[in-house]
Amino acid sequence: MASEGRIAFVTGSSRGIGRAIAQRLAADGYTLVLHGRTEGAADDVAKQLTTQHGTEVLTVHGDIAEPADIKGMFRQIFDRWRRLDALVINAGVHEAGLLGMMSDASVANLFAVNAIGATHTLQSGVKLLRRGTSPAIVLLTSVMGTHGAAGQAVYGASKAAVAGLTRGAAKELGAAGIRVNAIAPGFVATDMLATLDEQGRQKQVAATALGRLGEPEEIADVAAFLLSDAARFVTGQIIGVDGGLVV
Repeated sequence: MASEGRIAFVTGSSRGIGRAIAQRLAADGYTLVLHGRTEGAADDVAKQLTTQHGTEVLTVHGDIAEPADIKGMFRQIFDRWRRLDALVINAGVHEAGLLGMMSDASVANLFAVNAIGATHTLQSGVKLLRRGTSPAIVLLTSVMGTHGAAGQAVYGASKAAVAGLTRGAAKELGAAGIRVNAIAPGFVATDMLATLDEQGRQKQVAATALGRLGEPEEIADVAAFLLSDAARFVTGQIIGVDGGLVV
């Protein structure tokens, strides 16, 4: 199935993994909806993709922790196209901290964006996806949500909720022809790792079988596959893209 004419919405697409996914989908011929938290945050990406690939782009903004913002974004998609073919639920936040040391506000924010926000995004997108062609959803969880690590318990719990959401949604939406899968990245070279000093970075590299950090484009390649017809019999799966951090 060619990607030309397919409409994809990528949340959190102004930077990092989300931006790389948007760039890959633009190269594959998708029409795109790009999202940033604040107005104008995704405009630079939109201009780049339009210039490079001639991509038709709609930019939206809003707080993924706010259900009303999410509904407003999907309303804009409905007003323009009346359907959606692909949804990438990528927007998320990260904060590390030992149990007993995380603030109440940090715990609440991690779950509000990563778990509850992903759920509201999925709920709001389902009606438009039912109108789409070969509809598919990819959610971004984390190796911390599937296997855990010290100092990552709260973040990992918020991402484990995404894995559970993926499996349940795949069972529920399969009858409607909607496929739902998730990617669990390992350590990827994005600004989410900016808090690591060189020693911390080398420690993560040493723990990875391939001996390096991942690149956002490597996550994007797997997302593009899962959204494509090449994965037409793949649903309910959590795909680890971690360079052998977990084997």
